[in-house]
Amino acid sequence: MKKAPRQKPSCPRPKTPHQRELTTKRRGELAEVAFTHKAVSLGFAVSKPYGDSQRYDFILDSGTALYRIQVKSSSTLLNGLYHVNSQRRTGGGTVPYLPSEVDFLIAYLIPEDSWFILPIALIGNRASLLFNPKGYSRGPGVYGAYREAWDLLRQPRQCSSCGHSVPTGSCGADTGCRIGGCPSHPRFL
Repeated sequence: MKKAPRQKPSCPRPKTPHQRELTTKRRGELAEVAFTHKAVSLGFAVSKPYGDSQRYDFILDSGTALYRIQVKSSSTLLNGLYHVNSQRRTGGGTVPYLPSEVDFLIAYLIPEDSWFILPIALIGNRASLLFNPKGYSRGPGVYGAYREAWDLLRQPRQCSSCGHSVPTGSCGADTGCRIGGCPSHPRFL
């Protein structure tokens, strides 16, 4: 009996946009769980807004301030650097996060289990960010000072419009109300 010719394995089919979205969505969900674990283990209280209509993923309570947190993640190197999208999708396009929407973008580099704590004002209108891996031959990179910079979340809150320090009462509430307190901008959130 003659054996049938052996077939070569075919190349994997390219993923459909739906399959890519599921992978991206699942990675984002895992990054959010990892963030919650990390933040709580560092002594922060973390709350998740109901639904996903807000521009931020979490509210982080540092004990002296509340911060709106957007979590992003990356799992692969692109030309030797980790790439993280720093915008949101809306109406078929992309829009950067604004200081009036989010206080910090926290980037999680999954293979390294590294966190970058970035004030949203630092990012500006950038649609994407590049992060050097640990031990990168050219140094820590533009955002190296923000690697594991969790202490930024323990500092007093500042007005996103002018940078004034916003005083907090003994209960942790901003002076006047949760939405006010800046001497120059009564509504800084």
